[in-house]
Amino acid sequence: MPYSKELGVLRKAGRLRVRKISNDKLIDFASNDYLGLSQEKSLLKKMFDEIKQKTCHAPKSSQLVNGYHPVHQNFEEYLCAINNFESAIVVGSGFMANLALLEALPRKKDLLLLDEEYHASGVLASKLVSAQVKFFKHNDMNDLIEILKTQEYKRAIVGVEGIYSMSGDLVDKKVFEICDRYEAILVVDEAHSVGVVGEKLLGIFDFYNIVPKKNHIKMGTLGKAIGSYGAYILCSSHISEYLLNRAKSLIYTTAPSLLDIELARQGFLFIEKKVDFFKEEIKKRQDLVKNYFDFDMFGLIFPFEISCSDEVMKKQKELENIGFSVGAIRAPTVKKPILRIIPRVSVESKLFEKLCLSITKSKS
Repeated sequence: MPYSKELGVLRKAGRLRVRKISNDKLIDFASNDYLGLSQEKSLLKKMFDEIKQKTCHAPKSSQLVNGYHPVHQNFEEYLCAINNFESAIVVGSGFMANLALLEALPRKKDLLLLDEEYHASGVLASKLVSAQVKFFKHNDMNDLIEILKTQEYKRAIVGVEGIYSMSGDLVDKKVFEICDRYEAILVVDEAHSVGVVGEKLLGIFDFYNIVPKKNHIKMGTLGKAIGSYGAYILCSSHISEYLLNRAKSLIYTTAPSLLDIELARQGFLFIEKKVDFFKEEIKKRQDLVKNYFDFDMFGLIFPFEISCSDEVMKKQKELENIGFSVGAIRAPTVKKPILRIIPRVSVESKLFEKLCLSITKSKS
């Protein structure tokens, strides 16, 4: 078989990945459905009521042919209004959005700078560009400044995450000031911060009270806290025009699903109505993690370190046996294996406390 050797190496290292059907009998502390909107059936009904009135229920083609639908436009205008950006572009997925941004923005003689823990989609995109590419130490603003000061470039593009998907760290607020000072384009991947932090739960721009500038770009996903599927890019009108003319993953792909986009709009509206409730529930879970593990969980990602790959898989199985589903993350995704635990708001905090007790007992 052509890949037997490669698969054997992964198997021996305890890094072989397999798909498993989601088990609804387990209490879900593994998924990125932070607020439980994927189970909110009222949103499904509202989406269906809206879409069934339209002539078609699928986009049929690329946004630049005739696949750009009023459903897309309506959602984009809504996103611009609540986030205070000039322009928005709906995208098929967060992976495609990062590919669009980080493949199209850096050109020859430019400098692309990514946090070393940036998402794999951005790392992949960085391999496709003719620009100079460098990675700065995770959340290390001094390292970022040093590279910006010492390198020669026409334009600089900096990529960070609002909340990092594995460590749960918040991006350092200084990155906004640094990029403004050095006139760098700043891309903020808010996949794991939208719906989780901020006064209105709109993410890191909201959390840090940042007024978007022409050099700021926000990417958000719809398949996590928003309970749908897809993504969006928020930026200046100038950058939006450029992306629609240069970003291959926007130009050469069918426009996003109308059902998913309308479902996402309903999700955002639902969060708006219940923002105080969600903030209170998020705080409860952050307090539990602090009390049990002395860990500051700024969003809803709790990375619990485990000694080795075999041990993290064993611990995941033990927790499954008592009814809990958690993520077991190994290299190369992370440097040290972790249980990636998501204390979802839709699961009672008492059940999350039970999980915390189970983990602490096994430690002692």
